[in-house]
Amino acid sequence: MPLTEPKYSSAKQALKQKIRRVPDFPEEGVLFEDLTPVLADPDALHVVVAEMARVSEELGADVIGGLDARGFLLGSAVAYEMGLGILAIRKKGKLPPPVITQEYSTEYSTAALEIPANGMDLEGKRVVLVDDVLATGGTLVAATDLIERAGGIVSGYVVVLEVEGLGGREKLADGKLRVLDQ
Repeated sequence: MPLTEPKYSSAKQALKQKIRRVPDFPEEGVLFEDLTPVLADPDALHVVVAEMARVSEELGADVIGGLDARGFLLGSAVAYEMGLGILAIRKKGKLPPPVITQEYSTEYSTAALEIPANGMDLEGKRVVLVDDVLATGGTLVAATDLIERAGGIVSGYVVVLEVEGLGGREKLADGKLRVLDQ
């Protein structure tokens, strides 16, 4: 059901008002920005998804790639808004074989992402990767590698927040990153 009188004039305004900031989580010195209140507020969610969809269209998306786990929530809504399909990019061990796996480093550990090795056709399709936060860039770089190994083309990245100073932006292709809160 469309909103008749939105509370927020932009995604940036909704994010500024709704994000919960938690100091010293998950470790001392880190300011965690919790999107849960944004996702729970229908007006905030609507403007964030609409902005992500607009940007994804500008980036030429044929398919939306949502990164496990909050990227699933946002990516699915963006794909639905655009009338596109969603590719769920999963954490290792969540998909039945055969899979394509890509390991990466996070700011706290190492991990791996996977996509199905068959049953999908990404050949030549432009994929926009959607996630909640860009930090070190490890997950988006790993997802890019997966998409390219499956024959797809990553045409851009759309994230809600960027943790500056961790080098994530520098690891992504120039001009392809869009951050909603900037």
